[in-house]
Formats: sequence, C-alpha cells, structure tokens
Amino acid sequence: MKRRDFSLTAASVAAASALGLPVVAQAQTFAAGKDYLQLKTPAPTDAPQGKVEVIEFFWYSCGHCNAFEPQLEEWIKNAPARLAIRRIPVAFRPNFEAQQKLYFALEAMGRVSDLHGQVFRAIHVERNKLDTEDLIFAWAAKQPKLDAKKFAETFKSFGVANKVRRAKELQDAYGVEAVPSMGIAGRYYTDGSMARGMQNVLRIAEQLAASAPAV
Repeated sequence: MKRRDFSLTAASVAAASALGLPVVAQAQTFAAGKDYLQLKTPAPTDAPQGKVEVIEFFWYSCGHCNAFEPQLEEWIKNAPARLAIRRIPVAFRPNFEAQQKLYFALEAMGRVSDLHGQVFRAIHVERNKLDTEDLIFAWAAKQPKLDAKKFAETFKSFGVANKVRRAKELQDAYGVEAVPSMGIAGRYYTDGSMARGMQNVLRIAEQLAASAPAV
C-alpha cells in the first residue's frame, strides 16, 4: 500500500549462505535505484553489538500488511542470529498514531508474540477498526490475561509516546513510502512495489544483510 494512497548493489546468494542467512528463493540479481534504495544519509539503528538491523514498517489497517504477516513470521523464525529484526508501525496521517501506541503498548508489556496477530484478525476478519483510543481500550479489555488497566496506562505513558516519536523519525529517515516495507542496516530501503513483490523484499533483505557490517 503506497503512501500516496493515504493523503541497494545487492550481495550474492553465495554470500548469504556463507553467513548462514536463509535464501528465500533461487539466485537473483537486484539493482540499487531499481529494486531498492541506498540511503544518502544513514538512518539510526538500534541493534545489539554484532547484529545487523532489519525493520519491517507496517500499518495494522493495511490489508497487504495483514496478508504479509504469516510470511514474515515464518521468515523471522528461520532468520539467523546475526539479524536483529523488529517492527515499526508507521504514521502517514496523524490518526495512525493510536495504532502506533497500540503496538508499542503491547511491546512494552511483552505481549506482541501472542496479540500482534490478534490485532490484525480483529481489524481484517472481525471488522473492528481499532483506529481510536476507545475502540482499542474496548478490544484490550476482552483479551485473555491482558490487564486492561495496565494496558491503558502503558498506552498513555511517556515511554510509549517517546517510541511513537522515534518511530516517526525513523520512518522519515528511511523515506518510507509504502507498507509493508523494509529498512536494512540503516542503509537500504525497499518495498513490494519497488521489488515487485514481498517475496523479493525478503530476498533483498537477506542479500543486503549478508554484506552489511554488523554494529
């Protein structure tokens, strides 16, 4: 889903294999400026020492993000220890912020692993928009073993507000124009439109991560 709808030289597969990185499909050459972008100014990274950061930029209400989520989950399970993979919710408009806070509140409470997928389900299967604070709090109150009061406090906390601010800065640093999309090592950006499909996005992420220096 392109941003307008709302308002990298690639390394070889052999290099990926040598570093223990999974190869999603057969060898394919990708070109900087065509299949991915190399950032003129590096974006900040937050990976542990010795790791290469890979970011998925997403929006809960995006149908493409919902469809990509199972594929991404499977890819993450098979990713090598060298990669530090994280998700960043985007805000193409001010009213996206409620869902950013939703994600970061779940993250702060250690509930992304079991509730991230449930958010997508609520929106895309159960047709609950979850695009306002009230709708989000009502949804949270129905989730098993989720302390609704603590969730609301976390949602409104300074820590979550700070993560939202940093997410917007990172979104701008990578020049995110579509979701789902990926930022690699603070140096490269690609999305489904640019790479001609999310399968290629994962291939590109693997190849670029294979040659990118660790932190």
